[in-house]
Amino acid sequence: MADTTEKTVVTPEELDALEVRLDEVEQYLHLDEKRGRVAELERESAAPGFWDDGDRARALMAELSAARDDVHSVENARTALDDARTALEFAAETEGAEANEFATEATASARALERAVDELELSSWFTGEFDHGDAILTIKPGQGGLEAQDWTFMLFKMYMKYCARRGWKVTVNDCPAAEVIGIDRATITVEGKDAFGMLRAEAGVHRLVRISPTDAKKRRQTTFAGVEVIPVLPDDIDIEIGPDDIRVDVYHASGPGGQGVNTTDSAVRVTHLPTGIVVTCQNERSQIQNKAACMQILKARLYELELEKRAEQLDEIRGPKTEIGFGNQIRSYVLYPYQMVKDLRTGVETGNVDAVLEEGDLDPFIIGYHRWVTGNADA
Repeated sequence: MADTTEKTVVTPEELDALEVRLDEVEQYLHLDEKRGRVAELERESAAPGFWDDGDRARALMAELSAARDDVHSVENARTALDDARTALEFAAETEGAEANEFATEATASARALERAVDELELSSWFTGEFDHGDAILTIKPGQGGLEAQDWTFMLFKMYMKYCARRGWKVTVNDCPAAEVIGIDRATITVEGKDAFGMLRAEAGVHRLVRISPTDAKKRRQTTFAGVEVIPVLPDDIDIEIGPDDIRVDVYHASGPGGQGVNTTDSAVRVTHLPTGIVVTCQNERSQIQNKAACMQILKARLYELELEKRAEQLDEIRGPKTEIGFGNQIRSYVLYPYQMVKDLRTGVETGNVDAVLEEGDLDPFIIGYHRWVTGNADA
């Protein structure tokens, strides 16, 4: 038989360890109960009059979709495990090139299984009230002047790429161009499975070190931007906002680089007078749609503010409030004199800065953060 015991080839012991992890995830998900719930919801959704109550129907369909995803994810992982074991057995029973092919197939199935189990484990660690729901992410420039506005735009593009990689839907609520370079700020709403749970790893100060693109002497510059992540509140959480408590202003919308979005006063700025919170949205061409988006974000921020007043759990929602500057960063992105992205909380790092900034490859950092914060860093 040909030698197929290279380090890159999966071993039976590795498959056994993956099976143990998969068993633990399946227990956490209560998969048998979830299968029953899927069957129940499918029957209910097919019943006459199901859509008579639109809000309830949409909520149940969302529950059905999430339950199906969990069931299918585990079943697909089980299939990958079976495929890997079968291919590894064939590799042991054959010789030459055929044995190598089976060993390669076993390893590929095992690696796919490992990625699937990583995702399932990560989701199982999300125990917060809003972790499995949607998120509102805001990026603001910090210390660094014009450079910080450009850094804010770079982060905005990075998060857009990351959301696309994960198949999440993104709505750009606000992203006004700065006068010289970059953007003044950006606010996006992210819709997708575990969006808030995943993205809350990004809340904090992000530091960039590079040669300044605006300095004629090409000196090294350090700049900062802050990322805020808050949950999109479910419809059953009611935040009362009196009509006299807000001021609504409208103005012309514009996008990054100064291009006009339209020629009407469609952009909306909502100011909550009692707290001074200001929310702006200019993504939609309708004032009504932009105001609705503003109110959704405002309610989420008021909910967060209420938590801050009466609970000590603010860090779980937004992360600690710190100055967006030196000494407070959660992650450093160094482009000069060497290239490295390093998370200062977990120690996760990479020298491939283009993969992070240009391609949105953030999973190693986000998964590393959640392993660290849940005490599963050695998992």
